[in-house]
Order: sequence, then structure tokens, then C-alpha cells
Amino acid sequence: MTSSNSAAGSHSFDVVDSEILVEAPIIALRRDRVRMPGGRIAAREIVEHFGAVAVVALDDDGRICLLRQWRQTAQDRLVELPAGILDVADEDPLVAARRELAEEAGVAAERWSVLTDIFTSPGFAEETVRVYLAEGLSDANRPEPEDEEADMTESWVDLAEAADMVLRGEVINAIAVAGILAAHVTLTEGRERRQAGEPFAIRPTRLAARRAAALGPDADLKRVPEAGADDDD
Repeated sequence: MTSSNSAAGSHSFDVVDSEILVEAPIIALRRDRVRMPGGRIAAREIVEHFGAVAVVALDDDGRICLLRQWRQTAQDRLVELPAGILDVADEDPLVAARRELAEEAGVAAERWSVLTDIFTSPGFAEETVRVYLAEGLSDANRPEPEDEEADMTESWVDLAEAADMVLRGEVINAIAVAGILAAHVTLTEGRERRQAGEPFAIRPTRLAARRAAALGPDADLKRVPEAGADDDD
């Protein structure tokens, strides 16, 4: 079927104004007022985010590292990949991925490539995630875990079995679903690997830039600025 509106797909959704409703350590909530087709102004609430990285760590036996971690939103322990947010200003995503793999799995990797970049929930959130494939694994120092990570468990699962877990509904974390299936296709079909240093074009920048401007470039970006310390408009 084709649309009866010949202009569909050409509208410019201009932002009339924006305001920050909530500032929290790893997110902010912003309201944009956007001009819709026909001229109506509509409010859209958006969760600002730093962006994140995740890692499919593949060992020499074809197994990947899966974590089971408590998630307060789900009220359950979910099967996930090693992952973490990009909360250091201008940090290279690959550097963050190496750190998270060591911290959460106690592993380092010699070879890295990009599997996929995703928006996790584009209907209301800016969060995007770069998912890497890490190979040539070796042991790395792991810091003492805290908070939810102190309860986290780790297992190494054959990649084909992990893909089956996705299809059976046993893996429901969206980042893990995307990463596992992307790795399975890449490896079973011999797809060309994307370079690890490829620009992360969809990485969100607004929250990090505002925090860095308010707190300084070397500050902990998870620290919420004092009221009035930043100006979003």
C-alpha cells in the first residue's frame, strides 16, 4: 500500500523549545515542544543518556560470556552481556568496552570489531549502544564488585546455544538479544568484520556536553549539577 499523502516523509520536525524536567546521575528527562505536520505543537518527553557499550566476548571454544544481573526495572535477574555507560567525557567507546569487559568478566581481548550499533528504545530515550565482538581472550584483573554487580553471576555458553536462548525467550535484554544474534550471523555466515575504530555516529552527546560544561571536562559526569548551573536553551 502507498500513502495518499504525497508529502509524507518530508516534514521538518522543528523543536520550538526545550526544558529539562529532571536531572539524575545517569539520565536526564527533557521535554521538547515539536512542530508537527499541519503546524500543531506537540510535547515529547525524552530520556537523555550518555550512551553505552556492550561486548560479546568469544573464547577459543566458541563460547560467549553471559552475565545474570538484577535489574530493578524488570524486578528480575536478566541474562546480559558485559556492558557499561559512556560516562567519561569524550572517552573512546573501545576504551570503555575494554574496561567494562575487565571489570565485569575479568577478561582482556586482543582482537576487537564492531557488531552493531542500536537505539534501545527510540520512542522516548536517547540511549544508544555500540556492541563489540572481542576475541583472543586472556585473564585480566577484576576489581571488587559493588551494588548489583556484587550479586552478578557469570557463565560461558556456546554461541549457538545463546542464540537459541534468545529464540526461546530466555534472553530478553534488548542489548544482549541484538549482540548475540549479530555475533551468530557474523560468525556463521563469515560476514566481514567492521573496524573497531569506526565512528560511533549515533552516540548521544547532549547530556554529556551539558554536564561537562557545568562541571568541567574532567568531572564525574554522573554528578548532578546544582540547580541553575547549566542552561539548556
